[in-house]
Amino acid sequence: MQRLLVALAFLLIAAAAAAQSGHHNDGHAQQHDWYQELKQPGTGYSCCNGTINGILGNCRPTRAYQDDDGAWHALLDGKWVKIPPRVLLPQATLSPDGRSHICASRGGMIFCFLGGSPRS
Repeated sequence: MQRLLVALAFLLIAAAAAAQSGHHNDGHAQQHDWYQELKQPGTGYSCCNGTINGILGNCRPTRAYQDDDGAWHALLDGKWVKIPPRVLLPQATLSPDGRSHICASRGGMIFCFLGGSPRS
């Protein structure tokens, strides 16, 4: 029984980590309605290019942290990248789940980023 509980706990942890992998489409469907409202700083264009059914799209939850200089770094398709200041969404923008979120193309161009609170 204890082995079963350990295995189940491991699967739950792995699923949570996968949901914040930063990989294209991972976790997009769960947040699609909210992502549609996000606008790119300085341009007003949508951060989200998701499909009508919300399954595919360039926004997704990710793991992120701020370094000592205040710069954000996030997982983007399995690699840690520094977030350009021009794509940071205003601090007043809050995600419904409190996690960090990134919107980026398959090629790695970042459209929008929202850091979680305090770090995620």
